[in-house]
Amino acid sequence: MDDPALLPAWKKALWYLVLGALSLLVLFPVWMALVRALSTPASYVRDGQPIHPVDVQWDIFGRAWTEGDLTRKVLLSLAVTVIVVVAQLITSVLAAYAFSFLEFRGRTACFAVFMGTMLLPLEVTLIPNVQTIRDLHWLNSIQGLAAPFLATAFGAFLIRQGFMGIPRDLRDAAQLDGFGHLAFLRRVAIPVTRPVIASFAVISFLSAWNQYLWPRAVVTEGRWATLQIGLKDLAAAKVEQSNIGVAAALLAAVPVLALLIFLQRHLIRGLTAGAVKG
Repeated sequence: MDDPALLPAWKKALWYLVLGALSLLVLFPVWMALVRALSTPASYVRDGQPIHPVDVQWDIFGRAWTEGDLTRKVLLSLAVTVIVVVAQLITSVLAAYAFSFLEFRGRTACFAVFMGTMLLPLEVTLIPNVQTIRDLHWLNSIQGLAAPFLATAFGAFLIRQGFMGIPRDLRDAAQLDGFGHLAFLRRVAIPVTRPVIASFAVISFLSAWNQYLWPRAVVTEGRWATLQIGLKDLAAAKVEQSNIGVAAALLAAVPVLALLIFLQRHLIRGLTAGAVKG
């Protein structure tokens, strides 16, 4: 593909027009969600569900935050998400390092079994995991919400792919400098693969933040309801107040949007690492 900086003016204008149209196409559902949130439900339906707000309720986001008790739910979900992300980063980096740089018998078979766990959806292990949480008396607790997700095969696989791209000469030079495994991991492997690790952190955050099935299975008290459970409860509220659930969902998307904007460069670099050989 031609470098956009070298294209003539008319081709640049065409590119911007196409990209602008695609951006509008992507943002249109977000706009419609905002319209549904701001509009009074009865008036919006009566007017044929237009693409502009109808009978605007400017206080809807404040009402959604208050009626959904989102302060507590957001803090709880954020605490669980941070624990899960940090634990997955640590366990994934260590596992990826072992599968990349350590020589031990049965490494290939162990890695294959490790990756095989990715084929098991949460629903398959839901009942035994819930029973384990019950036996540990961890229902309605942060550890009960976070424990099954402290390690993930996907993270080990993704970071291992980044580690495998580290040149052998760099590893040999580190050994000559007297670097042990932890020193090499901290000073060389992690800095070199920072985009991959950052992209996995984003993916891990999204997965933990949007978790619904597991919290629903291990939460029996309303005060331990996570944000996603709260959104579900608001969505099932009265029809005449259905816009409150939409407004709450938009508020819940703000942390994710902020994270994606902050780490978008690392995310793109991490997901495209190894796609193009230089």
